Amino acid sequence: MLVTETLTEGLKRGYTVSVPSASIESKRAAKLAELGKTLRLPGFRPGKVPASMVKQRYGNAVLGEVLEAAVNDATEKLISERNLRSVAKPKVEVTSAFAAGDLEFKVELELFPEFVLPDLSALNLVRYTAEPPAEKIDTALAEIAGRQKELVDITDDRGAELGDTLVVDYRGTVDGVAFDGGTGSDMAVELGGQGFIPGFSEGMVGLKPGETREVPVTFPTEYHAKELAGKAAVFTITAKKLQKGLVPELTDEFAVKLGFESLEKLRELVASQIQREYSQLTRLRLKRDLLDALAALVDFPVPPSMVEAEFQQIWARLEADRKSGQLDQEDKDKDEATLIAEYRPIAERRVRLGLLLAEIGRSNKIVILPDELNRAVQTEAMRYRGQEAQVFEYFRKNPQAVETLRGPIFEDKVVDFILELAKIEDKQVAPDELSIDPEEA
Repeated sequence: MLVTETLTEGLKRGYTVSVPSASIESKRAAKLAELGKTLRLPGFRPGKVPASMVKQRYGNAVLGEVLEAAVNDATEKLISERNLRSVAKPKVEVTSAFAAGDLEFKVELELFPEFVLPDLSALNLVRYTAEPPAEKIDTALAEIAGRQKELVDITDDRGAELGDTLVVDYRGTVDGVAFDGGTGSDMAVELGGQGFIPGFSEGMVGLKPGETREVPVTFPTEYHAKELAGKAAVFTITAKKLQKGLVPELTDEFAVKLGFESLEKLRELVASQIQREYSQLTRLRLKRDLLDALAALVDFPVPPSMVEAEFQQIWARLEADRKSGQLDQEDKDKDEATLIAEYRPIAERRVRLGLLLAEIGRSNKIVILPDELNRAVQTEAMRYRGQEAQVFEYFRKNPQAVETLRGPIFEDKVVDFILELAKIEDKQVAPDELSIDPEEA
């Protein structure tokens, strides 16, 4: 075959490939001969159909197969001989079919960039660590005790106060008409507690057992029942019993009720849970600092198609956040042109770092083991309590879904590999400093 380079623009390459007609005809003849050996037609013995008839009946179909195979084979040979690393499947366009002479087609592709890996052992990083302070452990233990409080009746002649629990019957109406789900009895309501319509529990302050009161409220605009969202309503409340929660003392007896040997063992568990949270923050900050350091060491062209794909993912998230009202405060007042100008470089940086990490992994033969992928699937399934079996079945039937877990695992393994080579200084800081940006520290 004859190859002519027609495009050299950044990472884009273009070629014109010509395959001699004699080669195409030879392959078609061989294919027809092979077909004739097993062909069965009325009036002829198996394998005895005349070659001219085989060509007449099947020549065009076989030619199509031969041309497709010729294009694929020539393209693969081009890529192999020139050692081209294509970002995606090459774009192929046939410009001159076999009927007009030689087979000619164009090949356009985008290449992965070539670059020199930085000296990873020259990286200098700081690993910020923190230990759980006693007061944070005490606060966590107090929260545990608070969730275990026991309700006792209040016999004093007084109205309900914030923090008390009032057992009530209630009936809600909108424009004087009761609505579904708006009526109930013997419901325990913690005044000022969470999970109620704004103003509902607060409107019961001062209410005594045996008294009835109307409490006006307005349903939130995002209320799950669309027919009530944003509507004004009135609840008729009848108080039946006033209670208060007694928080148990933090003693060994309390810890034993929760299944621990002693209060000290419970305290150790709480401390270890807090420490795990701090360790995750330590890891996140160290990884971020590592990526910042790598980004400062390398600067090479990145495939525009990959940058565009990454930018589109970022933009889709921005649009989703905008529609849901969750767009970052600093982005809310920016116009589209400004946001594009700010986020496209972020997309380019992500692609460049992704290519760098991928090359570090490839060069150092870092691979993902089947057990690691299985553990990732199990971890994902554990996120859906009670639906684990369905999640496992989903991944079993959708191998491509398993592949989405491969990227994060590979990245973490490469990061761990780099951290083993880098020089790392450990520095203990206050817990609230773990997630502070270096520029703010």
